Amino acid sequence: MKIGMIVEGSYPYVSGGVANWVQMMIQRMPEHEFEIVAITPKQMTEKDYRYTLPENVTGVTNLPLNMKQKKKMKKQRLSAEEEEALTEWMMFRKTSDTALNMLSGRLGDPSEFFSSRLFWHIVQSSYEEEKQTASFIEYLFMWKGMFSPVIELLQFDFPDVDLVQSVSTGYAGLIGAAMKQQQDIPFILTEHGIYSREREEEILQAAWIADYYKERWVKFFHHLSLQAYTEADDVITLFERNSELQETLGAPAGKLHVVPNGIDYERLGAIQKSEKGKDTLIIGAIVRVVPIKDIKTMIQAANLLAEKSIPFEMYIMGPLDEEEDYAEECRRLINQLELENSVFLTGKVNISDYLPTFDVCLLTSISEGQPLAVLEGMAAGVPWVVTDVGSCSELILGGEGDPYGPAGFVVPPVKPLQVAEKCEWMYAHPEETVKFGWNGKKRVETYYQLNQLIEQYRELYQRREEAYGRHRV
Repeated sequence: MKIGMIVEGSYPYVSGGVANWVQMMIQRMPEHEFEIVAITPKQMTEKDYRYTLPENVTGVTNLPLNMKQKKKMKKQRLSAEEEEALTEWMMFRKTSDTALNMLSGRLGDPSEFFSSRLFWHIVQSSYEEEKQTASFIEYLFMWKGMFSPVIELLQFDFPDVDLVQSVSTGYAGLIGAAMKQQQDIPFILTEHGIYSREREEEILQAAWIADYYKERWVKFFHHLSLQAYTEADDVITLFERNSELQETLGAPAGKLHVVPNGIDYERLGAIQKSEKGKDTLIIGAIVRVVPIKDIKTMIQAANLLAEKSIPFEMYIMGPLDEEEDYAEECRRLINQLELENSVFLTGKVNISDYLPTFDVCLLTSISEGQPLAVLEGMAAGVPWVVTDVGSCSELILGGEGDPYGPAGFVVPPVKPLQVAEKCEWMYAHPEETVKFGWNGKKRVETYYQLNQLIEQYRELYQRREEAYGRHRV
């Protein structure tokens, strides 16, 4: 089977997290071919790859959000019913197969559509409905900026595949919905974090969006998600709380499934703890150095440990080139707090070389799905201090019916003092800390192995292939 895997701001140009999940899926399913459709903020090339692509990747299509189509689509006359469907879709009143079809080519060149009577009428109606008082011209350009990427992306000639899987909603989910409609193929949607909620958090904090436009941008991303939920044959996430949230946001209950993350337990579970040579708390963080991971909170927690004269070393392991300005801010904070000899930004490393030395690992994110990094550390027997986001609490404390005890501590986001206090407790209670690590190791062995994940998707692919009765390969 040839599977189209649609990713946004991730594989193969960004490492860690969802990108690692995609790489594992492809590697563990050599019987299938994979076509990658990668949506990125700007044009990318093979030089930007962060992964060596497996042999069963047959192609990578890069779709930058600033893309301008080289070919010009021929505009087609729309019926009154079609104009009404497009108006309802663009004003976020309804999802619509008809509107999706028009956006995928029948509107012609985007600049031509933006100059049309229909577009002017839709924007004017929206302006009046929202009771806007800002400049109408400014509002018009906001609409063009909102819908231009949608039209440009949907007018692309997508590769022919047997099944399409999107690893988020948003633009990726919209393309998945369009490919399903155009090619009459199954569409599987997997959300690690809830995309529309994550965009909502970013928009509310964004300085580049005027406050009086933020509600419309929030509704835009919720609308894209709803279109994906409506079109998908299966809507999957990693844990029950996210599945309930998907239903609240409009995903049909009958489509919902929970498929937890999985990691290579045999490899990581075989890691042996190193013998400690000194009375120092060794702290690790397996994390991308980006704002959503809130690296500054763990640096501030390190400062609090230093003020209490707790001997420690902290290794923050992850790529430093994704948001270089933020990485530089973290470096400056380390220097300002005079932590250069105890807090280290290692860049991307082989975590297996470090895991045996760690007494505790930290994750201080302000948003997560079900982080693979936590599962990897748990498999190696390392206890954790995590923030209460995504499924982190379930990973550390266990879900319903879980017979194992805590694998560390859960604290609220952006609370460096609580992070430091939990690290100090682990320093003072080494035997209990080892027990935490053992609890986590057993939990991963029972519930979060990669082979369990792969088998569930393998069966799902087969069911969908049989239901549609198609196979190109």
